[in-house]
Amino acid sequence: MASSSTIRAFEYEVFISFSGEDTRNGFTSHLHNALREKKIKTFNDDKELKRGDEISKALKKAIEMSKLYIIIFSESYASSSWCLDELVHILECRAKYGQTVLPIFYGIDPSVVRKQKESYGSSFALHEESFKNKRGKVQNWRDALTEADNLAGWDSTVISHSSSACAESSSYGAGLSTFF
Repeated sequence: MASSSTIRAFEYEVFISFSGEDTRNGFTSHLHNALREKKIKTFNDDKELKRGDEISKALKKAIEMSKLYIIIFSESYASSSWCLDELVHILECRAKYGQTVLPIFYGIDPSVVRKQKESYGSSFALHEESFKNKRGKVQNWRDALTEADNLAGWDSTVISHSSSACAESSSYGAGLSTFF
């Protein structure tokens, strides 16, 4: 962990890691808007990535230049090798610089993430096959999911019984403002 005397300049207050497939146009966009309304500068891959940028390098830089990470674990998060690579890099930065990581379990039980069962188990079975020559990579993803799942976070099935993604994400945005 970073020493308390380390001073880092951050370009973003928040970096949100999410699966676009199932949260981009709902919960994630509402959360981003709620944070923006609170004047919290959040990396937005739709707006911040420039055409022609090498996405992996640009995202890694954005992760490194962010003060706080929100990981939105959802049904399809583990199916994305991109999301899993982001997660590994986020946790590396957390270990090196001490940034805060806040997991949100959106529509998925945290035990599914921790134990990598159900949709996460199916995703990892496919990853094991696709990356059979890179078993270490898949194990890093598994370890990162377990580490992130053990952090204190929010479970959408416990926090709010509202069916409105906007209401849920606004309450998360209000709760996050206490970090700034």
